[in-house]
Amino acid sequence: MKKILITGGSGLVGKKITGLLERKGYEVAWLSRSPEKYKQKAFAWDVEKQTIDFEALQWADGIIHLAGEGVADKRWTAERKQAILQSRTQSTLLLKHAIEKSERKLEVFVSASAVGYYGFKTGDNLMDENGKPGNDFLSQVVAAWESEVKNISDYGIRTVVLRIGIVLDNKGGALVEMLKPPVAAPLGNGQQWMSWIAIDDLARIFLFAIENKGVKGVYNAVGPNPASNAELTKAAAKKAGKMFVGIGVPGLALKIFLGEMAQMVLGGNKVSAKKIQNAGFEFRYPVLENALEKIFNS
Repeated sequence: MKKILITGGSGLVGKKITGLLERKGYEVAWLSRSPEKYKQKAFAWDVEKQTIDFEALQWADGIIHLAGEGVADKRWTAERKQAILQSRTQSTLLLKHAIEKSERKLEVFVSASAVGYYGFKTGDNLMDENGKPGNDFLSQVVAAWESEVKNISDYGIRTVVLRIGIVLDNKGGALVEMLKPPVAAPLGNGQQWMSWIAIDDLARIFLFAIENKGVKGVYNAVGPNPASNAELTKAAAKKAGKMFVGIGVPGLALKIFLGEMAQMVLGGNKVSAKKIQNAGFEFRYPVLENALEKIFNS
């Protein structure tokens, strides 16, 4: 298996996975609405129109599915919520239909998912892959997304779902947003759990899922040592040389500013990495300080 097709390849995680795969000798192509924009080999697809270049399926040995509207990019209006849901379910449906019609059988289908599956606020409970979905908007989105992904396995394709936690990188995502204000501070009371993972380890988990035939089903893609929001913010501020103030940003202010989306930063969940570790994956950056050291010095 040497040819991997990636949806959402131009995003933060997609680029990191692409680089790692290519260094390991894989050929990588992206599915994109504007394939001509990229130097990367790319095939055309349009999720809204439910169209795809079938040549992509004839080319690929495996698919990594990352595509989906950013959940924290804009305020959650009814229209935005629909876009967040449909970008995930409809993109998966389009891939499923293409796989169904393709004469060539894929070896593996690895899909992103999110620890948001477990709900915004799960307290101190350590959530594993057997946990039930929460009742909030993001939980419902993730559950619907995973349901579509699981249909891919009906075609005899090894299917893997990776529930991703908070991705730490200095080029974008949660870490950059946390350190944007002039002074770093916890959100709310700062005690909410953040199940984080260094972006390098996340890319390696995707590679691990591609290469190991015994890996199938759902796995949490989080580091083994969750931290509280206050701990993570303080440690990140220190590595970034930024002032940290222990007084949290009031929850009410966040609710006014972010609306329903505030639940995402005021809630949190403590998620177990045991299943992926038991499958044989070894984290390079299991400790927060070491992960941040690598991120800020690279």
